Amino acid sequence: MFPPSTERREDVSFRFEQKFVDPYAWLRDPDWQLVMQNPEKLTADIGAHLQAENAYAEKILAPIADLRNVLFQELQARIEDESSTVPLSDGKWAYYERFISGGQHPIFCRRPLKVGKREKEQVLLDVNEQAKKEKFLSVGCTKHSPDHRLYATAMDRNGSEFYQITIKNLDTNELLPARLENAQGDMEFSADSQILFYTVLDQNHRPTKVMRHSVGVDRNENSVVYEELDPSFFIHLDKTESGRFITISSHDHAETTEVRLIDTEKPTMQPRLISARKKGVYYDAHDSGDQLFILTNIGGAVDFKVIKTSLLNSDPTNWTEFINHKEGRLIRSIILFKDYLVRLEREHALPKIVIRELSTGKEYFITFDEEAYDLALQKGYEFETKILRFSYSSPTVPKQIYDYNLVTKERLLRKEQVIPSGHNPEDYLCRRLFATGHDGEKIPVTILHKKGLSLNGNAPLLLYGYGSYGYSMPAHFSANVYSLVDRGMVYAIAHVRGGTENGFNWYLRGKLRQKKNTFFDFIATAEFLIKKRYTKSGHIVAQGRSAGGMLMGAVANLRPDLFRGIIAEVPFVDVVNTISDETLPLTPPEWDEWGDPIHKEDDLKFMASYCPYSNITNQPYPFVLATGGLTDPRVTYWEPAKWVAKLRHHNTGKNEVICWINMDAGHGGASGRFDRLKETALSYGFALMITNEDGKYKT
Repeated sequence: MFPPSTERREDVSFRFEQKFVDPYAWLRDPDWQLVMQNPEKLTADIGAHLQAENAYAEKILAPIADLRNVLFQELQARIEDESSTVPLSDGKWAYYERFISGGQHPIFCRRPLKVGKREKEQVLLDVNEQAKKEKFLSVGCTKHSPDHRLYATAMDRNGSEFYQITIKNLDTNELLPARLENAQGDMEFSADSQILFYTVLDQNHRPTKVMRHSVGVDRNENSVVYEELDPSFFIHLDKTESGRFITISSHDHAETTEVRLIDTEKPTMQPRLISARKKGVYYDAHDSGDQLFILTNIGGAVDFKVIKTSLLNSDPTNWTEFINHKEGRLIRSIILFKDYLVRLEREHALPKIVIRELSTGKEYFITFDEEAYDLALQKGYEFETKILRFSYSSPTVPKQIYDYNLVTKERLLRKEQVIPSGHNPEDYLCRRLFATGHDGEKIPVTILHKKGLSLNGNAPLLLYGYGSYGYSMPAHFSANVYSLVDRGMVYAIAHVRGGTENGFNWYLRGKLRQKKNTFFDFIATAEFLIKKRYTKSGHIVAQGRSAGGMLMGAVANLRPDLFRGIIAEVPFVDVVNTISDETLPLTPPEWDEWGDPIHKEDDLKFMASYCPYSNITNQPYPFVLATGGLTDPRVTYWEPAKWVAKLRHHNTGKNEVICWINMDAGHGGASGRFDRLKETALSYGFALMITNEDGKYKT
């Protein structure tokens, strides 16, 4: 049984007089923008190659066909078949989502606030009905108008993340004629419900314009409210908690922002700038009457502080400190109520919710006692309320939704995630330990396994990592991983630099010229787990997704001996070529994360020194499973396809390297809640297959 033969067609380019040869560049369709929106336009020879890769992957995985089916059934059995979110109140209505038995997609609903009977329910959108004739359907965003008479929906029908927005008249249950195409998915209504603001993408999938649409008017009459001219910046729409302003945020990945306000009661007025962008200064804005509360890093507040300023004079010279900066205590986000400011912060890799009374300045906080857990704030529709909604979970405790009374400090458990097939937290052990990095830094590690597991070094272990863009890997409950843990595997998360688990500096020290810290931290974590006898060398399966897939490619090159296998899902592995191409969707905004190889020779040299695709060498590699999505705008399909082809060419060992591309989906995989579990079963089946030494993982 031989893998597909990938033709080598030498593609030569020069950058700063440095020669780059890419024998698999031909796998990138010359009309990739068209393919993204219409997959049937894929060039025939590329399509044939991807199908051949999928067929080969299925042949290699054929011995575990039964296991994959068992895993899928297990994963599905942990999902509550019929469920509903806790309703959110807004005026006289309560809005919620629910799933019906066997339904792949949510049903968006509302009911009169004081009526609890289902017969009073109004279905706003049944996505299952919409999806009947679609291979892929994802709802990006829904918004009801302030007068509760209109319902706007953004839908992606092929995984490309080009959304179409439609507006329904809830009085007549009819769709209005206008279809707002090529939308990003974010949108907000004016106070009088007559205007919808939304963001559109250009042909290279960059959000460049905020549009004003008059409800009921032809889309050709839409006008541009704001245009972002800097290709390195994203734009995004939101609404302040008071509902008074729509915010237009222009931002790079994490460090620089510029915010404009649209008065929802004066929607035809030009947006008002709060403060002009300044390199390295991040801020977001929340209003309380004539005051703005701003979360910012200005003045060297690397882990952020909260300032207060006048709405009428919002220049930084008028900013006054409201909540001070404390290094190592990262303020992740804030929610403003009429009488309270609530912030979510993280210190020593653990989250905490802090409530501050605006009138007195008194503070109190919400924490939990486990070694590792996750907290999240849930933004509601009401500003003048005393109820804060938040969620809690840990690797062993399923998600819990609480309503917290800001006056009485009482917690009310509103919903607890149900695991229909059964789950007993007391059967498992979760630990938060710290590995020592190559430079002495302490790297948080979350570990989950069954109680009674003998720490003799013989257990297989799955080690997950990400480490980019300041995104923290939460220590939350994942029902899926129990299909591994219940079979004797240890599950671990390496909270490597590039995230913000240990403050914002943890992110800064894992990007640009310090990017290699991310890879070294992951390797150090693997070595630590071996030393602590959770597993042994060559018994670890490493897993990462997207930028975490880049991490997988890097560690496979650096220390293949540590790993039994690599699972790289939608992996960003062709760093040099991708970040050197200004036409690709995310390239200019990525320069602040990785460097600018087009205009800076030193950046190019440094990126080339670790780029997973560029640094493949003749050596034995672990087993590799790389996955992708044909219409993925974030990590294009040709990255995993090229990477696998080159790995096979240079692999001197006998371990299989396989590629599987979802031909009907994008970055997030399949859109249905059950269908996407088949992809999880694929990855976990692969992990169990390659760590199977005595047959005990066959089912």
